[in-house]
Amino acid sequence: MTRAAADFAQESPPGHVALAEKVADQLRDMVVRGALAPGQRIVERRLCAELDVSRTPMREALKLLRQDGLVEISRNRGARVTAYDGRAAIDLFDAIGALEAAAAERMARNLDADLLARFEVLHAQMLAEYDAARLDDYFDVNSAIHDLIVEGCGNPVLAESRRRLMLLARRGRYMAIMNAARWRQAVAEHEALMRAFRARDAAAAHAVWRAHLAATGHSVAEALAGGDACATTG
Repeated sequence: MTRAAADFAQESPPGHVALAEKVADQLRDMVVRGALAPGQRIVERRLCAELDVSRTPMREALKLLRQDGLVEISRNRGARVTAYDGRAAIDLFDAIGALEAAAAERMARNLDADLLARFEVLHAQMLAEYDAARLDDYFDVNSAIHDLIVEGCGNPVLAESRRRLMLLARRGRYMAIMNAARWRQAVAEHEALMRAFRARDAAAAHAVWRAHLAATGHSVAEALAGGDACATTG
């Protein structure tokens, strides 16, 4: 349960908390996949029908997303998905890049055979999804690799800091791989990271992963400038 949900749980019955958190998870996924675009007004009635829930858990879920920074709620204008511009994307991925690069460096320095084998399995699966052009499945495996780098590096403070930022950044990462050239480049960067991991080259892992996240930030900024942020809505 997120910290926002934990705060909410103190003042709501358990059943209401579980339903609101479930709806919040569905809405977060809709933001990430582009079904709810940055700046888009949230029509509660339509979403309630789509997710088959009443207005009460929907409003409670939106409050949770507001605490995540994904939604803005105004008394006069209702709820909207938080706007996301190019400068914010570059700054956000610069911060995430610093954290993930530090995690990758630490991971490469301390990587054991079992953990490397987990990366090899995920990497092979990611390549298979890329070759099959299965964008959603690729994104899920790709995210699992990023998460394992951070969660397995052995620094819980770093992991928690990155978790907070990723609530805002997952939408950007999905947008970035909508661009075929960037998707191809990202796969090559993952290949370079695996070479660094296999060689236990901490400096190379840091450099590759810092560049990887910086390139993602710039790709997101370009997508936003070109209006691609709304291209995946539906």
